[in-house]
Amino acid sequence: MKKHREFMIPFSGLKIGAHEFDFKVNNTFFESFEYNEFNEATIDLVVDLNKSSTMLELVMTANGTVNVYCDVTNEPYDQPITADLKLVVKFGEEFNNDNDEILILPHGEYQVEISQYVYEMLVLAVPLKKVHPGVEDGTLESETLDKLEELHPKEIKETKDKKTDPRWDSLKKLLTDK
Repeated sequence: MKKHREFMIPFSGLKIGAHEFDFKVNNTFFESFEYNEFNEATIDLVVDLNKSSTMLELVMTANGTVNVYCDVTNEPYDQPITADLKLVVKFGEEFNNDNDEILILPHGEYQVEISQYVYEMLVLAVPLKKVHPGVEDGTLESETLDKLEELHPKEIKETKDKKTDPRWDSLKKLLTDK
C-alpha cells in the first residue's frame, strides 16, 4: 500500500475535542492506486476528527464529481458522488486494519493515514451501472443511441382472426387446465 503524505493526519499535537481537515481529491490520487476508471475527478473531502484521551473518531464526508463513461453509450459525463465514512482509531500493541470501522494503531504513533479508506469510500460511491443523464431523460444525441433504437425489437401485434394449427390447440388446453 502506497503512503500518501497529503492524507496523513497528525493528531499528537492536537487538543482533545473536535478538529476539521479539508482535502482535495483529483485523478492523480486514483492513479496512484492504479485505478483508471475515472477520466477526471474533482472531489472535496472534509474529515472531522474528534479526539479523546483514549481514541480518535473520524467522520469523512466527500462531495464532488467524477467523469466516467456511460455503460450504455460510452459517452463521457460527470457523475456526481457523495459519500461518508465513520472510522474509529484506537491504540493497541500493533497495527491492525482488519475491521472496516476500527483501525488500531500502535502506542506512540502520532499520525493516521487515511488514503486507503478515502479510496475505497469514493470508488464505492460511484453507481455500479453508470448511465448518462441524457439517456434517462432522452436528451442525449449520439450515434450509439440511434443504433440501439434502430436495432430495438419491434412489437408484434397478434390478430384475433389468425388461424392456428389444430395440432397445437389440444396442447394449449393443457396450459389452461390447472
